[in-house]
Amino acid sequence: MSIPRRSQVEKKRFSSFTGKGLLEVPSPTEKDWPKDDEGDYVFKDSGQEMDSLPQPYRMINKMVNLLFDQSWKVIQERDALREAELSRIQPVTYPPHVENKLSKMPNCMAVSQDYVFIGGAKGFSIYNLYSAKQICIWEKLKVDVTSIWTTDLGNEILIAPVDEMGIARLFYFYKDSLFLIKAINEADDASKQTTCIKMEICQGGDFAAFLLQGAGDVWLDVYKLPKESWLKEVEHPQLAINPKKKGRQPQLSTLEPVTSETLEMDTNICFRGDIKLSHPVHIMKIKPPKPVTGTTFKSPLEVFAKIEDCYGLGSGQNHFIKESQWEQQAAIFHASYKKYLDEKGEEEPLSMASFHFLLPSSIIAMPAEVKSPSGVACVLGIHWTGSHNFFLYSLNRTLKDKVDPEGVWPCAAPIAVSQLSYTCSYLLIACEDGVLTLWDLAEGFPLGVVALPEGCFCQSIHFLKYFLVYKGQNVYPEGPLKSQMQCVVLCTDSSLHLLTAKGTQVPTISELVERPVKHPEEAICAVAPVQAFPGTVLIFCRNGSVQLMDVAKPQIICAFAPPRTYNLVVPWKPVFVVSLQHPCFLLRGDHPDEIESDDTKDIQNSIFYFNLEAYPLLENISRNHTIPKTDITENMAFTQVLPLEKRCEDFLERSFQKLEKKVKEEEHWTRLHRYSLMLQRENFRK
Repeated sequence: MSIPRRSQVEKKRFSSFTGKGLLEVPSPTEKDWPKDDEGDYVFKDSGQEMDSLPQPYRMINKMVNLLFDQSWKVIQERDALREAELSRIQPVTYPPHVENKLSKMPNCMAVSQDYVFIGGAKGFSIYNLYSAKQICIWEKLKVDVTSIWTTDLGNEILIAPVDEMGIARLFYFYKDSLFLIKAINEADDASKQTTCIKMEICQGGDFAAFLLQGAGDVWLDVYKLPKESWLKEVEHPQLAINPKKKGRQPQLSTLEPVTSETLEMDTNICFRGDIKLSHPVHIMKIKPPKPVTGTTFKSPLEVFAKIEDCYGLGSGQNHFIKESQWEQQAAIFHASYKKYLDEKGEEEPLSMASFHFLLPSSIIAMPAEVKSPSGVACVLGIHWTGSHNFFLYSLNRTLKDKVDPEGVWPCAAPIAVSQLSYTCSYLLIACEDGVLTLWDLAEGFPLGVVALPEGCFCQSIHFLKYFLVYKGQNVYPEGPLKSQMQCVVLCTDSSLHLLTAKGTQVPTISELVERPVKHPEEAICAVAPVQAFPGTVLIFCRNGSVQLMDVAKPQIICAFAPPRTYNLVVPWKPVFVVSLQHPCFLLRGDHPDEIESDDTKDIQNSIFYFNLEAYPLLENISRNHTIPKTDITENMAFTQVLPLEKRCEDFLERSFQKLEKKVKEEEHWTRLHRYSLMLQRENFRK
């Protein structure tokens, strides 16, 4: 009789738990059981059956099991993330208002007044902000424009593009004409050509500074801009050219592709190369501070004789520390922190600089004979990479004058980032140790010192226009405010913080967005305040998403995205610009299929225009975004935003009103009393 295969397997499995000898039916009594049979039994674990397999099958079995366990773990994590993603509330996403298709890759953008300046291949072009109509184009370069800056001068606009060779140029845009002022650092000899790394134009366009690099050296050139002469020269040109009359430009209200080929070129704005404008005046050349070395002075009297008028104190240049003392301190430091130091000395990179044009202030020490008009920059503040000092240089000088700082603000740690507010009233200095120092330049005193959370280091600073929360809505108070400052700080770990300072109160810092640990693709790479909406900022993430955040709550209001056929080529470095005068921003998008194309002529790039007032969720914010002074004075919660003089005046006014009301009440009761007496007398007569 044949035995089934299954029963054979069961016998084999059962035999793994049997003894060494033959099995017998035990007797019904324990007395007859053998006592030495316990050692004849061998028990085996069913989970170790596979260990009896020969190599390499045993190793293959273990690897397969390990791979299955790891795969199952990944599947469970992905399933949990998917469930968490579905449970998250996604913000409303709005499409762009207008799409402007370009035949060339736009590398940079800038907005000033009602115009958009786009830098690209061989030059830059000017578009109308609302109609997306190209009104002027300047393409006379052999290389592309990589960055562009604009400054509003009132009726005129100052344009400063920088090309791939690092050459910076100044243009003057006035009414219907474009003028080239000067190529700042263009050299006839290519071997002596310098590169413009960074530039800054002061508010009002009175001064400009260019950070240049060349021949292994870095320096800052500062120029005074003769804007009054430019206006006279363009209004009364030597060569008269009859410009055509400027026509009306139609408005676009719907999302329609506008190609540069189908646009009617507005020839009213033309390049006037026949008119030469006055060149900027070079007033100062600033080099990085020399490294501190041993003194060459023989006595302290020589040190004091070297210092003139107390300027430059704190820079560390004029001291009485010998070279042997420096070497001794360096030896002690290396001996104490040897295990933390890198044995291989890295080559130090060229020093970089951040600089700002500061308005006259009581906090800045200036010579008594120097008098600057109100609203015009008078001091240049600068700090270099790895330096503890913030240097202040007077702008009232010529190139022949000795370049020495009029003031030095030393810090406890090297300065990492500095930022000046758009009103030039507040300055924030962030050190490498995460400590932030706030200065009220208008009033002339520091607002306070605050430290970022542990492990957070400042990457960028963005000032907000001071706002209040009134009836659950962010509003701007009417009129100027004193010693009231708000800004957002983006840290290197992609966390975002809100910093608030109010007069003599201690500055407060709160976390808006924490470090994205579970979702690294949501790391913030860029932040831009929206001045048209109180307390809002645009957030650009690495996954290409663009969101509008309310920093007071904080929460995401809505999101913006180009059409699905487009995306951001470099999400961690988006090309965008936000208008300061209008509630809109522009974003560059590229078609994914066209990015991989080798033929650059066939690549179509688009600039998307987002009009924030046209979206339903933002209509209410755009309409009611200011609060009158009367509401501020009546609401006791907002009195701290008013100046001290105004608060005292309102307090006295309310006191007088109460007193007048009390006097009126007393007069009323006196009249009633007289009337009652008169009625009593009449009753007695009757």
